[in-house]
Amino acid sequence: MDKTVEFIEKTSGGFKPEIAIILGSGLGELADEYCDIAIPYSEIPGFIKSTVKGHKGRLVFAEIYGKKVVMMQGRNHFYEGHTMQEITYPVKVMKKLGVETFILTNAAGAVNETYKPSDLMILKDHINCMGTNPLIGPNDETLGERFPDMSEVYKKELRELAKKCAHELSIDVKEGVYLANSGPCYETPAEIHMARLFGADAVGMSTVPEAIVANYCGLRVLGISCISNAASSHNGDKLSHAEVIETTNKAKAKFKSFILKIIENL
Repeated sequence: MDKTVEFIEKTSGGFKPEIAIILGSGLGELADEYCDIAIPYSEIPGFIKSTVKGHKGRLVFAEIYGKKVVMMQGRNHFYEGHTMQEITYPVKVMKKLGVETFILTNAAGAVNETYKPSDLMILKDHINCMGTNPLIGPNDETLGERFPDMSEVYKKELRELAKKCAHELSIDVKEGVYLANSGPCYETPAEIHMARLFGADAVGMSTVPEAIVANYCGLRVLGISCISNAASSHNGDKLSHAEVIETTNKAKAKFKSFILKIIENL
C-alpha cells in the first residue's frame, strides 16, 4: 500500500484528489475529455490490468469545476478471476490519497419492468448476491472497523443532490436497488424473477464490492447505473456485451452532463 500511494503521489505530481469516480462499461469517455495526468494500471504497483472491452485501465487526474478529481477509467471484476481484495484494493488506495467522496458508476440490466435502456438510476441500496465479501480476512484498523454499519451505504445527502442535479438538467432519473451477481454470464429469466421478488430494480456484476469497501473506509458513496438492457427476456432476445456498450454510448452525453453537474455541486 505504501509503495502504491508513494508511486501515485510522485507520478501525479502530488495531486491531492478529493473526489474519486469509477467509470463503468462504455462510460470512460469522461476521462478522455478531462485528463491532466493519466497513469496506466499496469504501471501502478499493486494494481491489476483490466481485461474487459470498454475499460481502458487508467487512473486519470483532472481538475473539474475547481474540484480535484481522480477517475478510474475502467474497473476490475470478480469474474475475471481476481480476488475480492484485489478488485477493491484501489478503493483503499483512494482513501489513503485523501479522497472523501466516491462516485461509483456501472452499466446494469433492468429488473424493474418500468425501466428502459439508457435510463439512469441512482442507487439507494444494494443486495450482495456475489457469494462472498471483500472484507473477509484480517482487518486493517487504519482503514476501518471490523464490523462496519451498512444501513446507509449510499449517502442520502448525495442522492438528494444527484436528484436535484438531474431535475436542473431535465433528466428523468430513477432511484432503486442494485443487485450484484458474480457473472460473467447474464441472468436467466428465473433469476431475474427472483431478483424482482428480492426488491431489486437493476442487476449487474460490479459496484457492490467497491461500495462495501468505500463505506468501510468512511467515504461518502454515490452510485449511478446506466440501464443498458432488459436483464433477461422471455421472448427470445439475446443479451450481449456489445449491446451494453452500444446503449451506454447512446446515453453517454446524458451521463457525462449528469456527472459533471454533480461534481460542480459537491
